[in-house]
Amino acid sequence: MNDHVRKRPEGAAMDRRRFLTAAAATGIAAAAGLAASEGPARAAAAPRPAAAGAFRVPAEDVRHTRTWMAFPDSGSIWGGKLSGVQSDIALIARTIAKYEPVHLCANSASAARARSLAGPTVTVITSIPVDDCWMRDSGPVFRTDGAGGLDAVGLNFNGWGGKQTHARDALVAGRIAAYAGVPFTAAGVVGEGGAVEQDGAGTLMATRSSLVNRNRNPGLSQAQVEAALRTAYGASEVIWFDGVAGQDITDDHVDATSRFLAPGRAVVQMPLATDTDAYAEDARRQYQVLSAATAADGTRMAVERIQGPDYGKIRSTNRDFLASYANYYLCNGAVITAHFGDTRADAAARATLARLYPDRVIEQLNIDRLGTGGGGIHCVTQQQPVR
Repeated sequence: MNDHVRKRPEGAAMDRRRFLTAAAATGIAAAAGLAASEGPARAAAAPRPAAAGAFRVPAEDVRHTRTWMAFPDSGSIWGGKLSGVQSDIALIARTIAKYEPVHLCANSASAARARSLAGPTVTVITSIPVDDCWMRDSGPVFRTDGAGGLDAVGLNFNGWGGKQTHARDALVAGRIAAYAGVPFTAAGVVGEGGAVEQDGAGTLMATRSSLVNRNRNPGLSQAQVEAALRTAYGASEVIWFDGVAGQDITDDHVDATSRFLAPGRAVVQMPLATDTDAYAEDARRQYQVLSAATAADGTRMAVERIQGPDYGKIRSTNRDFLASYANYYLCNGAVITAHFGDTRADAAARATLARLYPDRVIEQLNIDRLGTGGGGIHCVTQQQPVR
């Protein structure tokens, strides 16, 4: 799950997905009991020593075996928004399935609805229970060694610092690794996939506000968090952004603002000049930091821009809405992104992505219901690369 780049009235609360946090108190209290009741499943996916060799998280644009997603069914989390969010998840899954296989994890009680909405091209499985739909954060981070080896790392998902129920989602990474039949290792850091971007060649981007935070990693310094990230991702360089702490449930994830295009190349979603909220200022700082940064091989970063929309012209009037073109997902042969109703900005974003990814089809979807939860397409997907 991911946040960001939102324009709100001055003084308005900026709790991303505020309506979800009401479930946190009871959900987190129940988490320990549920996790304990699922002890055998946890044991089956227990962390094992990392496989030998130079394992590294590849860039997202490599070929995928499949995409992993999750189908939400919790009324206590989503309330009256649930049906629309389910429809948006199914739309994303169906669209990706045009290009590569999709495995959609659903609870048994909602599997029939998931299959009905997603259609026959999407594989719905019930052996991996879920709390919510944010597979980027709860799912495993797959790694390859360039010689046919594949394993997975779990980032010890803790509900974005204990803000939401996550007993099932805390087990998703290990269970998917077990399903895929690959070794699974727990990282030495607590975090989420949306908080880290990788270029596949040794460089990461990450936000301090999310990862160097006592609600994830109490007592760990930035240097210690960085060392754990480098080990987990097989990287040697981390480009840090300050981020925005305490303003949304994720404490500001990077993947709705800055993305790698290739080793030494990145793109940042830029706000309008008139946008002055915390996320707009953070986006400008991210652009400045990236423009002065070097990649793992010592080359200066080349930074592109993608213009964000005018929040006064988008369809949604929800103040927690995420309108991020940068929160796109790369699947085999396509870029899956969103449009928001600012027709000029939507068209310009499509053109920019077509220029940046000339060999891929650009698919723009209306996922406004999901966006009211403060997330986007990248937030709800997790790639499994080809070995």
